[in-house]
Amino acid sequence: MSLKFKLEQKDEKSKGRAGSITTFHGEISTPVFMPVGTVGSVKAITQQQLLNNTNAQIILGNTYHLYLRPGIEILNTANGLHQFMHWHKPILTDSGGYQVFSLAQSRKITEEGVLFQSHIDGSRHLFTPEKVMDIQRNIGGDIIMAFDECPPGESEYKYAKDSLLLTQRWLDRCINHLKTTDSLYGYEQNLFPIVQGNQYPDLRKMSCEYVASKNASGNAIGGLSVGEPEEVMYDITALCCDNLPADKPRYLMGVGTPWNILECISLGIDMFDCVMPTRNGRNGMLFTTKGIINIKNKKWATDFSVIDEGLSNEVSNYYSKAYLRHLFVANELLGLTIASLQNLCFYTWMMTEARRRIIDGNFISWKNEMVNQFKQRL
Repeated sequence: MSLKFKLEQKDEKSKGRAGSITTFHGEISTPVFMPVGTVGSVKAITQQQLLNNTNAQIILGNTYHLYLRPGIEILNTANGLHQFMHWHKPILTDSGGYQVFSLAQSRKITEEGVLFQSHIDGSRHLFTPEKVMDIQRNIGGDIIMAFDECPPGESEYKYAKDSLLLTQRWLDRCINHLKTTDSLYGYEQNLFPIVQGNQYPDLRKMSCEYVASKNASGNAIGGLSVGEPEEVMYDITALCCDNLPADKPRYLMGVGTPWNILECISLGIDMFDCVMPTRNGRNGMLFTTKGIINIKNKKWATDFSVIDEGLSNEVSNYYSKAYLRHLFVANELLGLTIASLQNLCFYTWMMTEARRRIIDGNFISWKNEMVNQFKQRL
């Protein structure tokens, strides 16, 4: 079964929308946030906690990291990542393009692909579009990403255009290679092309038109949230949403803060991922319905109120702020788990609430209030 997207409701005062994505491993209500499980694990959280506490509908795995560890042979022998990690809901795998971008000091980009050094042992590897498709075949994600180059946010126009044209040629090679290979585990995988073009509107429009012409199951927008001002992110996102098919899901890669996500929902984005909720949680930053908490601050040492009374789950309403601060001060690993769960519970609640508000017809007024509230430092 290939991916199916159903548009269920459009917001009257914005371009926000509620829908559903159906894959072999289940249905996803949109807009949706995807927790990042880089190496087959959402850091500090068990799969049972993801299901029972956060209500995550889909998670993301990383092609670059899974290729290096545990390796494709082990994943293939395990019958794919779903079976290997015992996660039986949908999985999206990125292409490794962003990780290659982040290895600027130890990689070389050519027409053929990208030669890079492993961050683990320094060994050399070549990622071509064809090889990246083969790796993602072996991982077995329901949604797989085309191999792209993600240029630096401050790239000059010529570099950005050359990079985009290379990404387009690589996309064609990805598509052609998938036509000559079969899925390995008895279900169809769905390729999402990636829109690039840096901060240049004409390049972004050109990329959207090229991507749209491929009639893929869905489309992604890459190369944002890499240091550009928020307003630039919103302008480019709006442009891309206006130029990508309305009957396909739109995925904004790597974004971001709660307010970034709400603003981009209003522009027409359906899918998001970001390491922020878990990474920031492990460093003591909590996202709550009232605002942001640095749980390491001494002010919480005698605050015995629950972490977030605005959320109804076994984490937010069970532990006190004082107890969680104690865990961080004592360097207890449980603190990392509780904080990460709080943040993911908040993100999934936010997406569920945004969807409900779109359906009820009062999304924009709620969004405008929440953007300011979520930014507050408590």
